[in-house]
Order: sequence, then structure tokens, then C-alpha cells
Amino acid sequence: MSVQSAGRWGLVAQFPAPLVARFARNRLAVGGLVVVALFLLFCFVGPLLYSTDQTHTDLTQVNLGPGGSHWLGTDAVGHDELGRLMYGGKVSLLVGLAAGVLATVIGTVWGSVAGYAGGWVDAVMMRVVDAGIAIPALFILLVVSAITTPDTGGLIVILGLVSWLVPSRLVRAETLTLKSRDYVLTLRAIGGSHSRAITRHILPNSVSTIVVAATFQVADAILLVAYVSYLGLGVQPPATDWGGMLSAGLTAAYSGRWWLIVPPGLAIILVVCAFNAIGDGLRDAFDVKGRG
Repeated sequence: MSVQSAGRWGLVAQFPAPLVARFARNRLAVGGLVVVALFLLFCFVGPLLYSTDQTHTDLTQVNLGPGGSHWLGTDAVGHDELGRLMYGGKVSLLVGLAAGVLATVIGTVWGSVAGYAGGWVDAVMMRVVDAGIAIPALFILLVVSAITTPDTGGLIVILGLVSWLVPSRLVRAETLTLKSRDYVLTLRAIGGSHSRAITRHILPNSVSTIVVAATFQVADAILLVAYVSYLGLGVQPPATDWGGMLSAGLTAAYSGRWWLIVPPGLAIILVVCAFNAIGDGLRDAFDVKGRG
């Protein structure tokens, strides 16, 4: 195998069985993976088995407690709460996953270009990142949401554009290390282009950092969606997500209607903790150098 191809395939060779085995030894990470899988089934397959009307109101079925034909009761406009939990979870998970991936893609491109270019280009690009990190993402989301009423697609774009900063710093740091490796220097010496060096060597060998960053970005995006929706600035009715369900059920909880706030609250906590556990497990699985 040539020096040029060794860099591209060096990390990929670690992927199959050894990586899975190391990840499987982390019971918390495996548990997180199971939780995420169950919630995906619950939110995307569940509505096919437990069909409810989440668009029209039914004022004859308002504020019913759990039981009978409504396993988790109903809300203030007669929506079945279990069906709404599935419906809201679909929006939360879809937005979280898509926004996390979008943020990671933007951060990966920005960080790899900045780290590889170096010099004044790196300095300018990273000052942009530093300035962005200094502004709280929640503040930006509140300002944007107050100006416009985002739909699901709009939330994905907005979250992706405010969440790419941390991944960019991680990928930049990895790129600074990788660009001085022999296989990258050899490619440059024989006339290989900068784009080829980044796409064929830098990015493939940064995949562990990128995957772990993406996992944490999904968890952060789900939390940000919940924050914004809780304040009433997320997706608008009849659409909802778990944060919107928390906001709608807050006053009802003081009246003893716990089923309007406990299920979405638990769902947010479980999914966010699960993604964080998966991220920790992936980081440990990829970290071969840190192992005794």
C-alpha cells in the first residue's frame, strides 16, 4: 500500500469489529442506543399502530385522565396525549437529527479549510467562530423566532446555522495535526491539490471526531428546540414538539393534570441523555491511544 493511500485507509481499517466491540463494552452507551432506537420506533412507527387525529379539536373529550380509549389522557382541546407525544416526538427527533447533521457538515467544512489553510485565513475564520460562540445560541434563536414564524424546515436551518461553531473548532484542531502527516506532505510534494488533500486524507482521518461531534450536536439541537418551543416560538399549532407540549401543559399541571407535562418532559430527558451516552461511548471506542 502506498504512503498516499495509507493515510486514507489507516483509520477506516479500525472500523468493523474492534470498534463495535469497544462500543459494546460500554453498557451505558449501548443502553443509550437502545433508548434512541425505541423512541424512533415509538415516534415513526407508533402512529401507524395507534392512529389519532392531531389536527382537529374535540371539545367533548377535553382534559380526560389516562385510561379507556385514551391511554395518556387528552389535552385542553381534546387531542389524544399519547398520539400527540408520538407526533411531537417525530418533529423533535427529525429537527434534532437534521439540525445536528447540518451543523456538523458546516462545522466540518469550515474547520477543515481553516486548519489546512493556516496563516491569516485560519486567523480570520476562527475569529468569526470566536465571535459566534460569544453570542448565546438561545438568544439568536429567540431573536430569529420573534422576527419570523419558523416551520420544521426553518427550525432545522436556523439550528444548523447557530450550532456549527463547536464542531468547526474540533475539526480544525484535528486538521492542524493531520496536515503535517507524511501522507499529506507526500501528496503535496507530488503536486496533489489542496481539495484532494482535504477530501481524501484530512476528512477520512477526522471521521472519529466528526461522528462524535455529530452525536452531541443532535442532543444539543433537541434541547434547543425544546427551549424555543417552550417559550412559544417554535413550530406553530396544530404542529407541535415535546417543548411545545411542555409549554401547553404547564398551567394544567398545577391543576393535577400531570399527564400533560410528565411524558414530554421525560421523553426529552431520556433522548438527550441517550445521545450524550452514545457520544461518550463512541469517543471511548475511537480513542485507541487513550487505552491502557
